[in-house]
Amino acid sequence: MLEVLPEGVVIRKLWIGESDKYGEHMLRLDPQSRRNRFGGAVSDDYIRKYADLSSALETIVHGCFIDGVLRGAAELRPLGSNRPRQAEAALSVEKPWQSHGIGSALLARTLLTARNRSFCLLHMACLADNQRMQQLARKFAAELSFDFGSVVGEVESSRPTPLSLMREFLTDGHGFATAMLDLQSRMLRA
Repeated sequence: MLEVLPEGVVIRKLWIGESDKYGEHMLRLDPQSRRNRFGGAVSDDYIRKYADLSSALETIVHGCFIDGVLRGAAELRPLGSNRPRQAEAALSVEKPWQSHGIGSALLARTLLTARNRSFCLLHMACLADNQRMQQLARKFAAELSFDFGSVVGEVESSRPTPLSLMREFLTDGHGFATAMLDLQSRMLRA
């Protein structure tokens, strides 16, 4: 699925030591976007702890960087031993950048990563009034089920192939190089 993204957009994995960028992004979410991301109101302190914890778990976060600032993120988190080969996906995009294809690009990258880690089922939960997330889930052929004010979308994943593994390897290499160039340019400006 090819999305035309705004100029200057880079979609890449967040690397070790970038949890602060993830936390800063989530702190910039407007109240409705924050509520949609977490399924209710959460404090700034909760978000800081959540961002720090996400780097400690087996979580993979893809970010959308616009002019070097993280403006959107998609999180892939294994559900644990009681649900083997299943993971949860969660997305957030700052309000000014919504409806620009960023959520689609992030979810596509997350689905590729889930596939290459042999997750067979990806869960996406959202509030019943979060029409954007439901529309995005449908775009990727998710089965939606409604339950007590929330909606759960499930996407079945294909098996990894040499081509899917190569796609992730190449995008990770490009993303790492981009992150290093960004770091170097920030250090030179300082």
